[in-house]
Order: sequence, then structure tokens, then C-alpha cells
Amino acid sequence: MLFKERKLKGVYEIQLEPKEDNRGFFMRAYDEHIFHEHGLHRDWVQENHSLSVYKGTVRGFHFQFPPAAETKLVRVISGEIFDVFVDLRKGSPTFGQWDSIILSPQNKKLLYIPRGFAHGMCTLMDNSTMLYKVDNYFTPEKEGNIQWNDPDLRVPWPVTGTPIISEKDSKAKSFKDFVKTYGGIEL
Repeated sequence: MLFKERKLKGVYEIQLEPKEDNRGFFMRAYDEHIFHEHGLHRDWVQENHSLSVYKGTVRGFHFQFPPAAETKLVRVISGEIFDVFVDLRKGSPTFGQWDSIILSPQNKKLLYIPRGFAHGMCTLMDNSTMLYKVDNYFTPEKEGNIQWNDPDLRVPWPVTGTPIISEKDSKAKSFKDFVKTYGGIEL
């Protein structure tokens, strides 16, 4: 596994290294010892599986407030996803900034997103499946949501036509409202 810190401190792109032969490949998708060596070991308590049937499905931006804040380890096992993460950490030098990555089975990348980030994604293909581990249990009353198409964040979503979004995401707060109300996530 090759670890590369992204432009937002604490976020890591992890390149998996398959061993291939005429049968296919074998690769380690997680190794507690290797993550521990990189200072990224977490006690994963839940693994979530998300299927988006249609290209152009947008989910997010989702996060949880402390003490239910989550670190995520994200992987795509079918299709292709434009994955976006926004720094909401109060006092962070990159507060309000975002970064993105394409995740797919072909590029064999994982994304490690620490606590204090909002997470969103857009499917680039039909039948896109995401698996992600979290280090905290989902707590509905601690859930937060910011508009996926917030004009202040200006994420260039790769959506042609009308995106497919949930009712909950269509009613999310703006980034300005989040900042005005909370000022950020205090970890």
C-alpha cells in the first residue's frame, strides 16, 4: 500500500498494490499494522455499503457532529465515483476548502477522511458501489448536511442534466448557514 497525503491535512489517498497472475489478482484492502505505521489506525466499528443505480446520483455533503464524528475509509468496488471532501474543522488552515478524487475498481484507491470533514460523491457510471468503514456509530441526532451544490464551495460536479438527489440532501443547509450557526466542528 502506498500512502499519499492530499492537500487537506489528514486526508490520505491510498494506492492498493495487487499481485496479478493469469487467474486475476489478490490485494490487501486493509492491514491494521500498515495503517498503524502511518499513524492512521482506527477502531473501525461499522462498515457501510452504498449502491447508486444511476449515473449522476449525488450524495452529500454528510457529516456527524462530535462526539459522533467519523473517520471514513472509502473504497469503490463497482462503477466510478467522483468523491469530494470538505474541511469543517474549526481553526484548520484549510477550513472551508475541498478536494476530490476519482475512485473506481480499476484505479484501486482507498480514501482516508479524518473526523471533521463533510463527505459527498457523484456517480460517474450506473451501478456504482461504495464500501466505507467508519470509526464511530451512526447517530441520527448528530447528523449534519451541507448543500451539495453550495455556491460558496463551488465544487465543479461532473453532472450533466438534473442530478439524482435525496429529499434530505435537497433540504440541506448552506455552508454560510453552517458557519454562522456552528463556526466549524470542534474536535
